[in-house]
Amino acid sequence: MRTVQATRLVRAPAGIAGVALLGLVVSPIAFLAFATAPEDLVRALQDERLLSALVLSVQTSVVALVITVLGGTPLAWWLARSDRRIAGVAEVLVELPIVVPPAVIGVGLLIGFGRNGPLGVSLAFTTTAVVFAQIIVSAPFFVRSAAAGFRRVDEDLLLVAQSLGASPLRAFARVAVPVARPSLVAGIGLAWARALGEFGATLLFAGNLPGRTQTMPLAIYAALESDVRVAQSIALVLAAFALLVFGALHFLSREAR
Repeated sequence: MRTVQATRLVRAPAGIAGVALLGLVVSPIAFLAFATAPEDLVRALQDERLLSALVLSVQTSVVALVITVLGGTPLAWWLARSDRRIAGVAEVLVELPIVVPPAVIGVGLLIGFGRNGPLGVSLAFTTTAVVFAQIIVSAPFFVRSAAAGFRRVDEDLLLVAQSLGASPLRAFARVAVPVARPSLVAGIGLAWARALGEFGATLLFAGNLPGRTQTMPLAIYAALESDVRVAQSIALVLAAFALLVFGALHFLSREAR
């Protein structure tokens, strides 16, 4: 009885703290939704800047996501199957963009791929620069989730598949990928959302050129300088779009489980 009472005493404040944190997390979107008038939203939807920024955001984030998945999947598999000490060092390097401020990444890209960069390749202030920035900031989220999923793959299942005549690549595709599918889908969702919302590195490396490098977050930043209500509406559209797609990916992840 005392144990049950003690559990209840702990659970009550924990629940209150949890609800408070949840409310704080969703409060920006809630405030944004209540503060945006329908007529302002309609006006923003008719703005050519919004459509151009939305199309560019979707195009660049999808390209970044495809490259991330193609390169991140074998990297995650290697991290999951390598010696823990070696993989540990590699994982720290892979996850570095998570903790490094995006502005630092943007400056580094500008130095390396700018007009006078040591590589002799000028990509700054181009649409390609947007994709580069999105890949760097979003790839760690996919690789981290994918590696966690691949670690759950039983080595014996792969050996059985290969003993039945499957090549290593076929065993990977038919055994490892299905087992890790929930983590792969979750990683795709996180990486895509991070790429779509990227701001700092893109601003410094690609600039804020309408129709060329101005993604949705940068369009919000530009609109704040002239019309706050337009900025609110663009922000609400981006939040709704991200929530819709991320919700669909979350549903697919649960179905895969």
